[in-house]
Amino acid sequence: MAGGNPKIDLIKRVPLFASISKSELAEVASIADEIDLPKGKVLIQQGDTGREFFILIEGTADVVRDERHVAELGPGDFFGEIALISKVPRNATITTTSPVRALVITDRAFRALLDHSPTIQIGVLLALAERIAPTAL
Repeated sequence: MAGGNPKIDLIKRVPLFASISKSELAEVASIADEIDLPKGKVLIQQGDTGREFFILIEGTADVVRDERHVAELGPGDFFGEIALISKVPRNATITTTSPVRALVITDRAFRALLDHSPTIQIGVLLALAERIAPTAL
């Protein structure tokens, strides 16, 4: 997308942020840090409590659940968004398989943003409701 903010373009693809406006996406992007990580770095460990959310910009990572390889991630893929709103344990281990550049948002920064912006809170709640609606009775 020519002229767009690359952080915003990546973040708007995340279902958790599907119901928020472009200006609110910019607020979320403002708390996202860009980091570089080496090959072989464990980004999240199955069973641990999550504290951050990742979007891959460049590079690849493997997803392992219960010692079985279940997926390969690449640029544009994201994981850990539930850690921004819940303390549930991670359901998989994700390890880089190449050098990686990623956006990372910590739960602490995200909660501070939600405290500051009720409209983002509402957007996140709407996205969560839509996500769980098909499974609700």
